[in-house]
Amino acid sequence: MSNILEVHQLYRKFESGSKILTVVDDINFSIQEGISCAIVGPSGSGKTTLLGLCAGLDRPTSGSVSLNGIPLNPLNEDERAQVRNRHVGFVFQTFQLVPTLTAVENVMVPLELRGEATQEVRERAIELLTSVGLGDRTHHYPTQLSGGEQQRVAIARAFINQPKILFADEPTGNLDTETGQYIEKLIFDLNEQQGTTLVLVTHDLELAKKCDRIIRLRNGRIHEDSFAEQQPEAVAK
Repeated sequence: MSNILEVHQLYRKFESGSKILTVVDDINFSIQEGISCAIVGPSGSGKTTLLGLCAGLDRPTSGSVSLNGIPLNPLNEDERAQVRNRHVGFVFQTFQLVPTLTAVENVMVPLELRGEATQEVRERAIELLTSVGLGDRTHHYPTQLSGGEQQRVAIARAFINQPKILFADEPTGNLDTETGQYIEKLIFDLNEQQGTTLVLVTHDLELAKKCDRIIRLRNGRIHEDSFAEQQPEAVAK
């Protein structure tokens, strides 16, 4: 299998008063198509920053990211947005739904941004909402939905453009245990059905263990990189 994501000598530094804070520190890895990978580590270890860099939501201080064979560094913001729209799905902890749009309209947003607001797209959005158990909630607004229902809308939206890779940042962080387990199953089921690569950030080690691979961060560096069939692997140099 080919690599869907390649990260090489990645650094992300921020100014903090008179000091320079290195949040991502010389990260190197690649992820093959179709697998699931969890990025774990304590708060402040750089997980979410790394995810944003991999998805092209942020620019590195130095180093490179290639997404589905496309080097992100040379691209401007509009070009990176096009790459995300065509190749990437997102699920965030805070749902990120548009409050003035119904569930089906929220799911359609990625393809509407491409100018593809057709009846066929609407039908696919309804189909996805039905697949996540919201077939009877398509015309409800976010405020009319529970947290778990909003996250299901977000998952349907993430898959509407049939992404090559799905990035999920603490997807169950704002949900109770039972709802969180349901959402986890949805993500893995859709990931498998569509052959999408899954990269998720989580504090939940039980969730991480369901992935094919676990990358553990500590102080912005890879502390351990292990695969399901051979955990634990040697600590990364």
